[in-house]
Amino acid sequence: MSSHPSPLRTFTVDGDGESLSCARVDAVRTAAGPCPLPTVVLLHGAGTSDKTRLTDLMTDFATRGHHALACDFAGHGDSSGTLEALSLQRRFRQARAVIDHCVPAEVGLVLIGFSMSGQTVADLVAHYGPRVAAIGLCAPAVYAARAWTVPFRAGFTEIIRAPESWRTSPALEVFRSLSARAVLATPANDAVIPPAVTEAVAAALSASRSSFARLIYPEADHRLGLWFADNAAPRGRFVDAVLRSTGSAGGGTGAQRATVIG
Repeated sequence: MSSHPSPLRTFTVDGDGESLSCARVDAVRTAAGPCPLPTVVLLHGAGTSDKTRLTDLMTDFATRGHHALACDFAGHGDSSGTLEALSLQRRFRQARAVIDHCVPAEVGLVLIGFSMSGQTVADLVAHYGPRVAAIGLCAPAVYAARAWTVPFRAGFTEIIRAPESWRTSPALEVFRSLSARAVLATPANDAVIPPAVTEAVAAALSASRSSFARLIYPEADHRLGLWFADNAAPRGRFVDAVLRSTGSAGGGTGAQRATVIG
C-alpha cells in the first residue's frame, strides 16, 4: 500500500557508549494491514559517509508504506565518538542499539547496507535471523574474521589489506544461509571493492534459499548513496526490487536470480 510519508525527524539514541544521531521517515498508512510492514534500516558506509546521503531513499521506502530509519555511526555525521575508535563490532552494536530502541520486537526488518555496512548487514542478519524480511547490499564490502573486533586505528587496515583476507569473512556464510529476499546493487566498475569480493557475495547469495536480484549501474561509481540521491529512477527501481516480497505496493512477484543492467 502506498502512502504519503511524514517529514524527516531527527533524534538521538544512546548506544555502545555513544550518542547516535538518527533520522526517521514514517509512512502514514491509509488503512491497517494484518500486521505492520517491516521497518527499513539504512546503514551508511565508511570514510565521510553519513545518514544525510540516504534521505531520498528513506522517503522512497516510506512512500511505499514502510517506516524508514537511519543513523550516523560513531565518528560520522552528528554522532559522538571518533572514527579511530570505531570497529566493525562497534558498528554492529550501534546499529543493534538503534534498531532495538526504535523498532518493536514483533516488527520485521529490511536491512540496507552501503560499502562497509555490507558486513554490518550480515552481522545483523546473524543476530536477528528470521525477523529479517529482505536485505539490500550496495557496493558491499566483507572483511576478514579477525578484523571484526580491531579498532580502525589499531591495525585494521593492515589486516584487511592482506591478500585474500576477506575470504575468511563470516558474512559469506551468512549470505549463503540467507532465506530472506536479497538485492545486490553495484556499479559496473567499482574502484574501491575488488571484483572478486563482489562476485563472492553474488555467488553466496545465489547459493542461498533467498530470492536474489542483481542490479548493475554502468554510470555509477562506488558511492551509490550519493549516486542514488541524484538519480531518482534507478533509485526507485532499487527500492521496488528490495520490497518485492514484503507485501508493499509495487512489490509483486519477482524472478529468482534476476540480473538487471541500468
